[in-house]
Amino acid sequence: MITTLCLLFFLVALMYSAAGFGGGSSYLAILALWGVDFQLMKSTALLCNIAVVVGGVYHFYKEGHLPMKKALQISLVSVPLAFLGSWLPMKQATFFLLLGIALTLAAVMMCLRLFFERKKAIEEVKPHNNIVYGIIGGAIGLLSGMTGIGGGIYLAPVLKLGKYDTSKNIAGISSFFILVNSISGIFGQIAKKQVVFNVEFVLPLLLSVIIGGQIGARLSAKVLKPKWVAAATAVLILYAGVRMLIK
Repeated sequence: MITTLCLLFFLVALMYSAAGFGGGSSYLAILALWGVDFQLMKSTALLCNIAVVVGGVYHFYKEGHLPMKKALQISLVSVPLAFLGSWLPMKQATFFLLLGIALTLAAVMMCLRLFFERKKAIEEVKPHNNIVYGIIGGAIGLLSGMTGIGGGIYLAPVLKLGKYDTSKNIAGISSFFILVNSISGIFGQIAKKQVVFNVEFVLPLLLSVIIGGQIGARLSAKVLKPKWVAAATAVLILYAGVRMLIK
């Protein structure tokens, strides 16, 4: 089982990191389909998010595609709420219900992102309301902490729809958002003493996503051509989400 999971996690990290995402939604979908314990799922997804996006954040910052002021404004409220969401006690049935909704929504948001990428119009950046985007970031951060999804998959389409910044800068902001919220989520689990960490299970997965993430962060979207992979991933996430909801 672990060999198959390592391969799947490697591929997810490879594709997601090129777009500035951690892949938390896909990691959770895969782990759910494999019947992994829900506490182990959550900590594993958050740790894998961190392992992948660290390289992405560095890459986007180095290339000048991480406007720190905007990234910090969106993350200011989300970080404490991600901690709170991860700290809140949650029964297994509630977790899977929430995760099913979150994964289904993630699949919809991924399709929305693909729609925007299909429209190759001239990018326009509009003035934005920091309070509104701070509230949106906070809501996504809370969901991130509760489920283990980094949140970038929700944030990026919202920023794109609002013409918050250029596509590359949005990818950089999303990467930073995932990193800080995933770290906050881990600390939330530590605070309530419910971090489930199986070294023999998690370590090979972490190594897989680190390698995949480093390769993906150094390759352009043109090299990877990830749109068809994103579409297939959306189907996987949707299937896992619906399956949890109907159980």
